[in-house]
Amino acid sequence: MNNSPQIKQAAAVIRQARKVIALTGAGVSTESGIPDFRGRNGLWSRYDPMEYGTLGAFRADPGKVWTMLAELTELVDAEPNLGHYAMAVMEKDGFLQGIITQNIDGLHQTAGSRNVVEYHGSLATFTCPTCGKQWSLAQIRRLILPPHCPECGQILKPDIVFFDEQIPSQVFYLTEELLASADCLIVAGTSGQVMPAALIPGRVARQGGTIIEINLELALGHMADLSLANSFAETMVALQAEVSSG
Repeated sequence: MNNSPQIKQAAAVIRQARKVIALTGAGVSTESGIPDFRGRNGLWSRYDPMEYGTLGAFRADPGKVWTMLAELTELVDAEPNLGHYAMAVMEKDGFLQGIITQNIDGLHQTAGSRNVVEYHGSLATFTCPTCGKQWSLAQIRRLILPPHCPECGQILKPDIVFFDEQIPSQVFYLTEELLASADCLIVAGTSGQVMPAALIPGRVARQGGTIIEINLELALGHMADLSLANSFAETMVALQAEVSSG
């Protein structure tokens, strides 16, 4: 893979592009030991997403939903893989202008990426639905689960986007800033099926941009201009090295 024609071609596109951004999903974190939510050992194989993954379910029985959220909070103990670090290097070197991630694990930031839009929120903070006070994960871990707000006693909600929640307007604004004039999109570790993030590749394509897909199982079909069917970490390391060497 390191010297494959596809890697060289993708690297040439990235070097020549004016603005390169990335869209990442669960597949970039599986090599860090986080199972894909929808995979065989994923969260939704044990918890019905409609019972545990909606804001309506949380409001109806937050204690029940926290039996699932307790597992989620362990995700942040994972370590970034070499692919995360390669993306951070590409950003530092000026070849990657930002990342839109569907992941809530914070691994891109831990690896050193700075311009990251967390499309589905983050497990780094938790907000009280009643008084609006925000608490960090470190503070949550000192509380008995389910965690009650130290200010008013209400069960806290993680700052993630449940299935029936709207994407926050600020996230849309930051996403739009990244998408504006982007002429190359790296799509990594996502099948591009979850709306509305699934609309992002089409948006870049309509702008005349080049779509580079990195997935073990390719999913974008004809929408991808370049398809790299391999692991995220191995591919990103090779791609970053080729971009830098040019």
